[in-house]
Amino acid sequence: MSKVISVNSGSSSLKFQLFDMPSETVLTSGQAERIGQDLGTFTIKVNGEKKSKDVPIPDHKTAVKMLLDSLLEYHIVSSLDEIQGAGHRIVQGGSYYSESVVADEEVVNRVRELSELAPLHNPAHLVCYEAFTAALPNIGHVFVFDTAFHQTMGPESFLFPVPYDWYTQYKIRRYGAHGTSHWYVNRRAAQLMDKDVNHLNMITCHLGNGASITAIKDGKVVNTSMGLTPLGGIMMGTRCGDIDPTVVFYMMKKLECTPDEMDTFLNKRSGMLGVSGISSDARDIQAAVDKGEERAVLTTELYTNRVVNQVGGYYAQLGHTDALIFTAGLGENDDKCRERILKGLEEAMGLSIDYELNSTIHGKECLISKPDSKTAVYVIPTNEELVIARDTVRLLEL
Repeated sequence: MSKVISVNSGSSSLKFQLFDMPSETVLTSGQAERIGQDLGTFTIKVNGEKKSKDVPIPDHKTAVKMLLDSLLEYHIVSSLDEIQGAGHRIVQGGSYYSESVVADEEVVNRVRELSELAPLHNPAHLVCYEAFTAALPNIGHVFVFDTAFHQTMGPESFLFPVPYDWYTQYKIRRYGAHGTSHWYVNRRAAQLMDKDVNHLNMITCHLGNGASITAIKDGKVVNTSMGLTPLGGIMMGTRCGDIDPTVVFYMMKKLECTPDEMDTFLNKRSGMLGVSGISSDARDIQAAVDKGEERAVLTTELYTNRVVNQVGGYYAQLGHTDALIFTAGLGENDDKCRERILKGLEEAMGLSIDYELNSTIHGKECLISKPDSKTAVYVIPTNEELVIARDTVRLLEL
């Protein structure tokens, strides 16, 4: 038996789960939010009860200390020496890594080098890693890359039609994201279907505040919607997804804004928030739809259109699709969102959906297609932290 901690740090957050392996029992979980702001929130689950406090969390190093102190304070561990390994989610691994790796100086330097491609995330990952190595100097650490699963794409999928030396000199290409999530639900769907994942074609839809869609042929990614960064692909909570690049140049002139200001418009003020003018949260938008608010209705129609177009394109690329998977916040919990998307796909893909069953599914595994459906449709909650823990145990040989 070994205790392993899975660490998922964002630009202003730190999520964690402590596992007892190999039983995969979750001993505790929690998160630090609003890191770097005037007042943050730290939450940890103790015996199924959430303990939460609002305190200043000036940086990720402080968040790590709060986490480790809480493990001792609440007697989740009697000593930090009980923790034998740590796995860290890393957003950007570039083309260097097609699987998880044990962290060492060379790997750390490459992650730091790739910070240019993920400036909000990779530096935060490294701060957390360094804080954990300082607090737990005698354990091994594993880096699990969001981009790794997507490295099986061919150049016809990952290259952009721009000057080729942009790729060779500046690493401009499609990397994708949410790879750990796509990998997990792909493998889990194969288990539920009782079939070999290496002989199945799937389209996996990770639909949350950030969202991506991936085409998987015989267990390997052949295409994915996010691009150089998580800004590309389908419409998201606050991100625009794919747009005509001329919009950027045109609006920079009109608004007389800097590149950084335009980055804020596209990453934080677009998507569902930008179109609806209400919120980036699909629950708020659905409440407005129920009241008949036109821009909220338009937001859901635009979102549905973007997802349907992406899935339809991948369906054609794969030739046939054995399973269509919904996961992440919207995918797992928003039955109305799923219904709109599925009704947009059912004729072309030959889907037969139990919409009554679909309306009852929130955050649990379920086959929502009928036996006569040409493609099986599943809702599968993702579990990136479990994948991180499994890779940590495997690579550290715990």
